[in-house]
Order: sequence, then C-alpha cells, then structure tokens
Amino acid sequence: MNLTAHWVGYTAIGVFVLSYAFVIAEEFTHLRKSVPVILGAGIIWMLIATQYMNGMNHETQDAVRHFLVEFAELFLFLLAAMTYVNSMSERRVFDALRSWLVGHGFNYRQLFWITGIISFFLSPIIDNLTTALVMCAVVLAVGQGNKRFIGIACINIVVAANAGGAFSPFGDITTLMVWQKGFIEFSTFFALFIPSVVNYIIPATIMSLAVSRERPESSDELVLMKRGAKRIIFLFACTIATAVSFHNFLHLPPFLGMMTGLAYLKIFGHYLATTHVPTPADTPGYGQVGDVHAFDSFQAVARAEWDTLLFFFGVIMCVGGLGFIGYLDVLSNIIYIELGPTIANSLVGVISAIVDNIPVMVAVLQMNPEMDVTQWLLVTLTAGVGGSMLSIGSAAGVALMGQARGLYTFFGHLKWMPVIALGYVASIWVHLMINGRYDGIMP
Repeated sequence: MNLTAHWVGYTAIGVFVLSYAFVIAEEFTHLRKSVPVILGAGIIWMLIATQYMNGMNHETQDAVRHFLVEFAELFLFLLAAMTYVNSMSERRVFDALRSWLVGHGFNYRQLFWITGIISFFLSPIIDNLTTALVMCAVVLAVGQGNKRFIGIACINIVVAANAGGAFSPFGDITTLMVWQKGFIEFSTFFALFIPSVVNYIIPATIMSLAVSRERPESSDELVLMKRGAKRIIFLFACTIATAVSFHNFLHLPPFLGMMTGLAYLKIFGHYLATTHVPTPADTPGYGQVGDVHAFDSFQAVARAEWDTLLFFFGVIMCVGGLGFIGYLDVLSNIIYIELGPTIANSLVGVISAIVDNIPVMVAVLQMNPEMDVTQWLLVTLTAGVGGSMLSIGSAAGVALMGQARGLYTFFGHLKWMPVIALGYVASIWVHLMINGRYDGIMP
C-alpha cells in the first residue's frame, strides 16, 4: 500500500520533522533526544496501522518485527562496547592518559596535534563520541584561561574523531550498521584509511597555523590506573577479535561475538570482586595496588548511554515507518537513479552535517540502492566525516558543545567550515582515485 500521497504519509513526515527538530534543539530544551523520536515512532506506526486494519495487520506486524531485529543487533553490540568503555573509565584508564599529557609540558600547538592524532587513532577502537569526550577533557585541563585554544582544539578533535571513525566498523554507528548489514567486509573498511587521513590532515594543518606556541602551566598530578585496568584493555581487544571472527569465519552476526566478549569481562569482574582487598584512599600507590570499592561489572552496564541507545530505537523505527509508507523508494529514485551514486553519496555527507549522520545512514541502508563496493565505501566515508562540517552534524560535536559550553560553539565551528569542507571534498577525490576499482570484491 503506497501512502506517499495519502494524509497518513504527509502526517508521518510532519511528525518525523517535528521530532527531529526537538532532537536538534536538545541543547536549549534539555529534553533528552530519545524522547521525541520514540514518541514519533509510536505515532508514525499508529498512523500506518489505521490503514492496514482490514485483514492486513500481519503486514505491519512483520515490518515492525523486522526493524526490531535491526535495532536489537545494534543495541546488543553497542551495549557490550559501552560496558567495556565504562569499565576502562572506572579503572581510570582515560584519567591516566589525560594526566600523562597534562604533565609533559607540551606547548599549545603540540597539544593541538597530539590530541588530534590521538583522537584519530583512538576513535576506530572506542568510537568517535567517547574519544571526543575523553580528549575534550584533556583540552579543558591544559587550556584553562585560553578560550581561543580550547575552541579550535575542540573543532580539531571533532574532525579527527569523525575521520578516524570512518575507516573502522567500531569507529561510528554508521560504519557499524554498514558492516553488520554485510555490505562491506571488515578488512575492506581499511581502504578508507588514506581518504580519512586526508580528510583530517588538510583542515588540521590550516587550523594549526592559528594556534600559538605558548606553553601552558604543567601539572604535577599523577593518576594511576586501578587494579585490572590493563587486563580489561586486553579483554576488549579479545572481544573485538571475537566479534570479527564470528562474522568473518562463522558467518554469525557480530553482536553475538561482542556479547560473548562481554562474558570475558563478567568473568574477570567476578575475579576482581572476589579477590578485592579494600585499600584506604590515602595509601601510597592507591589506584594501582587496591581500591576502596570492589569492581562491579554490572555497574558498568548500568552506566551505558541509555539515551543514545533508545535514540537509535526511535530513529530506526521512524525511518522504517517512512520507508514502509514508500518515501524511501521515492527518495532513492530521485537521488541514486537520477543523480547517480557518486553525487548522491557525496550529498549524503552534506545532509548529515545538517540532520546528523545516523538517520541519514539508516535511510540509505533501508533504500538499499544497487551499488558496488566503491560506492558503499564512499557513502560510509561521507556519512562519517560529513558531519564534521557543522558542530550539530555529529554526536561528537553535539557532546562537546555541552562539555565545553561557551568555549566550543556552533558559530566558532562554522568559521572553520570552509577548510573542513575542503578536506571533505579532497577525501572523496582521493577515495575515488585510490579505491575506484573495488568493484567485484563483494557479490
């Protein structure tokens, strides 16, 4: 049943636009972004169901269950990854990294490059959002009293984290969705490494010229990681290897490998809890030899970013509803058939800078246009890095506007949009030059 020209279709579009307007305005309304999209999803499917009540209820039921499976796979994968990241945070892994950087007396330009490069290479492992938050904490610690440095360093971190996340299935939600759908093999993602480097290095080089060589005050604070921190890092690497092996060799969904890896953490967490010896906070070596409180892996699960996870549910259901109505077929015909895949995929990045890359990628995956691997890599790249052009275009940018409120702003980022856009265009050109012959890798 095509409802694109029906009042149900028009109302559904209005509901989605209104829901996403509230998501964009989260910084001002303080309404969690998951709330409007979950409500919008319920309303959209309620509207659809009213047109399928005469003996066609199974059509909507099957569609909802299909999208629920999509969400469940993404949810379980991210839940395992977030639990590991939270466990490393609780064991003070990221605090120790921040302490090391602050205490080495680098000048502002050196810190600009160090935080950017670390963001670029850390993002493929722990995702671009977490990376941006960790490195922003470093910038805020070393840049106290230098608003100009904090602002430009945050822009650099957002660009680096998004670029680094584009060449790894674990670096961004969009890359994860493409990998789990099976459009690109795990190893093939690394073909985007050089385009991602180009995307970051061009704006970073230009922006670094505006950063002074003054040296901030160094800190003598020493942060030691808690007991078991290094072993949890090792188990996280084993978990990633398990997920990749499940997908590549056993042809099982990656989320099953991640949940198996979560069991590694649970077993080790049980060992840490049963062998825990309470240590006073003022004891020399505190944080490394023992802890005041025993490690609890279930607290790490509870500290997962539930607002983000439920946001994905709402987005998948909203976009799924619009696709069920027929709008995604119309959109696919307009941009992928009439404009061609290269222009269409390049526009995906521009749109993601305005709307956010997650719903845009969900829409592309549900359209499922006929494309070779070169084009699937292109849309993965553009959706991942296109959001860097505006501060509201990626989760990393939105999060940093809240963390560095008043220091990293929409208009401060907008001032550097031309050089970021230059990196965006250059990365597309480099990708097409280097990876233009990837046809045939995937069936």
